[in-house]
Amino acid sequence: MRDLLWYDPSAEAEAPDQVLSHPDPVKRAQAAQKRNLPKRFWKDVAVDPVEGGFRILLDGRPVKTPGKHELRLPTPAVAEAAAAEWRAQVDHLDPATMPVTRIANSVLDAVIDRRDEVAADALKYAGSDLLCYRAEGPERLVVRQSELWDPLLDWIDETRGARLLVAEGVMHVAQDRDALNALSASLVDLDPWRLAALHVMTTLSGSFVVALAVMEGRLTPDAAWSVAHVDEHWSIEVWGHDAEAEARLAHRRVEWDAAVVFAGL
Repeated sequence: MRDLLWYDPSAEAEAPDQVLSHPDPVKRAQAAQKRNLPKRFWKDVAVDPVEGGFRILLDGRPVKTPGKHELRLPTPAVAEAAAAEWRAQVDHLDPATMPVTRIANSVLDAVIDRRDEVAADALKYAGSDLLCYRAEGPERLVVRQSELWDPLLDWIDETRGARLLVAEGVMHVAQDRDALNALSASLVDLDPWRLAALHVMTTLSGSFVVALAVMEGRLTPDAAWSVAHVDEHWSIEVWGHDAEAEARLAHRRVEWDAAVVFAGL
């Protein structure tokens, strides 16, 4: 289900010709795929209000999803965000640079018809939520995790009656079924757009609780991103900057920000 809703667009830092001869077959395939991207064929991008939403027009013709649905967005803000992605395409159409459009495509082609499956997949993360797995040391990291994560677990217990169990290390701890059932009630009233946003934020953060906190205004998107990456920030403080790891994190942040566009609906 994860690849149904989003993927992490890893940008190549090397020149295309170098990558095409790269010994890594994955990089060669990625470079070939980029070479085969369709060329930009439109001049004008417009947002068109229609019954049931807002569609994107390229030179007056409506954009369609890969599943042949008309790309119809729920609000002017979301439509403008998607339109901006289409305007930003230069020579080729590169889906890796269009996260808002990709999420919208997923909603129209999959989430609407498979809502229960998407909800169940998001809820699975609550069974192994990031906030429930704590470092055994050093003490400063243990304290930092506790300071940032404990209030969120308290909040989910107070508002949902779901007390999630916490453990040290990476050994799996089984969560109480009643707690997970209580959390599932949070998904009942979400429309497909917000459900997709929650799913993307959950997979990116590793935490159903963090994603729900954003959806309900308990955390700002920026604060939630920081809370979900305590360990990464700790590593930078201790070991210094890792350009490759930080680049991956930056690409994931772009996906996160795209999901936030839908979360406020």
